[in-house]
Amino acid sequence: MRYGVSGSGFGNGGKDGGLGDEWGVRAARSRALAVLRVRGRALGAAILPAAVAVVLYAGEVTGHFTGTGWATARVITTVLAVVVLLAAAAVALVVARARPAVTPTVELSETAAPDLHRLVRDLADRLDVPAPSAIALTPDCDSWLEDRSHRAHGRAAVPAGAGPVLVIGSPFLWWMRVGELRAVLAPVVAGTGPAADPDIAAARRFVRGLDAAVAVPDEPGLDPLRRFGARGVGRVARLLLRACGNHAAEMERGVAAAGSERAQAVDQGTRIVAQEQVGLAYAGWDRLLTRVALPAWRMGRWPSRLDAGVVSALTELSRRDRLAEGFSSRLGERPACDLLEEPGAVDEAASLLAARLFHGGPAEAGPDWAPVDWSRYPEEVVDRKWRADAARLHDVLDRLSTAADPEAPEAPTLTRVLTHLTAPQDRPSTPSAPTEDDDLPVVPPGAEAAAEARAQAHAHARPEPLAAEEEDRHETEGRNEHEAEIDAEHEIDAEHEIDAEHEIDAEDEDDVRNPAADALAAALSAQVAREDAEREARAAAGATAGAASGAAGFTGPDGPWPLAPLLPPRTGRDLLADHVTALVCCAAVDTTGAAPGLDWLDGPALLVDGERAADLGPRVLALVEEGDPAPLRAWLSTTGVRPEKPVRLL
Repeated sequence: MRYGVSGSGFGNGGKDGGLGDEWGVRAARSRALAVLRVRGRALGAAILPAAVAVVLYAGEVTGHFTGTGWATARVITTVLAVVVLLAAAAVALVVARARPAVTPTVELSETAAPDLHRLVRDLADRLDVPAPSAIALTPDCDSWLEDRSHRAHGRAAVPAGAGPVLVIGSPFLWWMRVGELRAVLAPVVAGTGPAADPDIAAARRFVRGLDAAVAVPDEPGLDPLRRFGARGVGRVARLLLRACGNHAAEMERGVAAAGSERAQAVDQGTRIVAQEQVGLAYAGWDRLLTRVALPAWRMGRWPSRLDAGVVSALTELSRRDRLAEGFSSRLGERPACDLLEEPGAVDEAASLLAARLFHGGPAEAGPDWAPVDWSRYPEEVVDRKWRADAARLHDVLDRLSTAADPEAPEAPTLTRVLTHLTAPQDRPSTPSAPTEDDDLPVVPPGAEAAAEARAQAHAHARPEPLAAEEEDRHETEGRNEHEAEIDAEHEIDAEHEIDAEHEIDAEDEDDVRNPAADALAAALSAQVAREDAEREARAAAGATAGAASGAAGFTGPDGPWPLAPLLPPRTGRDLLADHVTALVCCAAVDTTGAAPGLDWLDGPALLVDGERAADLGPRVLALVEEGDPAPLRAWLSTTGVRPEKPVRLL
């Protein structure tokens, strides 16, 4: 179970202002007792029928409960008690044996990181709390404590009675300095104190078991009978979780407050700077994964030095952004990765785990899943990605042109795409509204129907004639007021009709301003969806084969890989813009001195005369969205790209 940034301390028994007197610890312990009371009530409800049956049998022995009615009551109560006890035993067995969720991590033994283990032990001594039982790394910008004492964890389990495992975000080790890492880990290490408190530890085990039991019905390999029973157990576990969920959440908040309070005495000044680095590392890590690593993963390559790439990405950010000035000066201090014996091997293991978590790659390298170094990234990822996208684009164009014209497909050139996206399309003939050139006055669409509806509404809403004496006195005033109201209403309705007409025209213009691009984007999206489905089918087949052979497959403790996909599916126009950009880059590489490159913040980049071509994206969007090739043709002419030359495809 993940404990988050929490802490407590019980080393001095609550004397001399120790953690035992902190309000956070007292609040956490009171909430833990509330969780245990829920468990006690559930146990009492389970044995209540058996207790009633015992009382009835005792009354029979003493001669107080005799007769046919009492005998029937004893039989019914006995049967009910047996059924309830069996159901309770089944629930308790499933809760005890269910495997709690565990975060996939890279284990760091003391031989692999002796200095890091020594730093954590010294920090625990300063905080007067037990040291964590082990240290592990995760490809995430966060740190927490995780209990792995459950025997169902297998090799990842720690000995019974041992403390929780300290999980550290791997980007922290490469970006942070040693002092900053110590300050960030202080409140987390302080959370090992609650693991020594019997009440808090028992409450955590109970909640962790219930949480694992809820997921049992979804486990694969259960026969229909066992799955039916598991669903009943899951409903009971979910009911108990709802009963104790608020208490468990407040317990963890109290533990976190106590840990934060205790950690204030450790490097308080450094902690402020370290928290700033946490946010910066998170931004750089997210950018690196989505812009740099994801294209490589889609090409069957996984960067083997992701954590080192964070340093390059954040250094590039400090160079571009004036707000980040001064961050690069920290690089002269000792980085936290120096606490590892082999930083390169640890970085490679964490990079492979990140690929599995966020993309769903295999557990081991292979021909279609190979590591790539940053120096080889432009050739093995960027160039291959561009040419694969260009090949897919021309393949879709071949199918579309074959369906329209059975002639031979055209050569894969950029001119072909430009001509296709700017070619006039036949629009459906629909009656249009009169224009200023017509002899008739311009009537907005739907105005006649709106006028007829207003006339009917006014007819129904017209008041009854007044009496003769009232009509003589109010005739002029009422007529003037009524005419003013009608005029105002007509003006408002006319404004609404004009606004609605403009909105409809804008939507229609957005939908049909480049129908050729829409048709090509739809076909391209279908092709990408088919390729993704084939890849997932191969992944599922590999997972089945791996499970049959006992090897690690694509299924983790919390579900199938990837556990946390990075990006939602792209829209059709986004896909088309990416593919057209890739084709332009291929043409630039083949006909000029341009070269593929790597931008640490934006991913694949085209280098023209050693400089990144940052103005290409808007010109491609003008072609895709508006069908205007002029900006892109001007860029091609300036750069020297020959669009009529065939490009080399993958």
